[in-house]
Amino acid sequence: MNDIFDTPRGLFLSLEGGEGTGKSSLSSTLSAKLMELDLEVTICREPGGTVIGERLRKALFNNEDQDHREKPFINPDPRTELLVFSAARSQLITEVIRPALNSGNIVICDRYVDSTFAYQHYGRGLSYELIDETVNLTINGLMPSITFLLDLDPREGLRRHGIEDQMNLFGDSERIGGNNYLDFESLDFHDRVRSGYLEMAAKDQDRWMVLDANLSPSELTRLAFERMALYLRSK
Repeated sequence: MNDIFDTPRGLFLSLEGGEGTGKSSLSSTLSAKLMELDLEVTICREPGGTVIGERLRKALFNNEDQDHREKPFINPDPRTELLVFSAARSQLITEVIRPALNSGNIVICDRYVDSTFAYQHYGRGLSYELIDETVNLTINGLMPSITFLLDLDPREGLRRHGIEDQMNLFGDSERIGGNNYLDFESLDFHDRVRSGYLEMAAKDQDRWMVLDANLSPSELTRLAFERMALYLRSK
């Protein structure tokens, strides 16, 4: 199989899915497998991946100045959320993604524009047109060749983040665990995000591959690698 990777070329892969679906894990295992073949791999994430991007991520997700005993995280206005994510993405594309692709690297990005549509359109209800205009302003046509959707029941994904006692999910009076404010959205919100992802994947099956996030990390890595190989053979 190594011969399909012999010619240096840029290849852009994105990983998508709801909370706790294992995107970071797949990014790590897939990149390790590719590097075993002496391939140049660039790993990045949204929001983040640059100095500016990480500062924007921290502004949204950390909320270190808030008393978490009363309310764990501040929820930004949906338009603020859209613009902050887009600003971080623009910086990531300029500093990391385009230079890596131009150097022939394989780029694996944990979330990209599809997250914006899933969370801000399907989840928040912002208009598709508004999001599409904002996205196009930042990406200038740059889309992944392959997008892996790690699909999982949101209830299981949130349990993986340790919030099975969170009051909006399971009736408990305390908010426990969680990585950021998105973990504490309602189940209806997370179900809408999941449905949005599946709808987008169904509309563009050439780009998307839906993976069952209940599978083992090794099996997910194998399936993703095989999809990459199939794509490269077709080029």
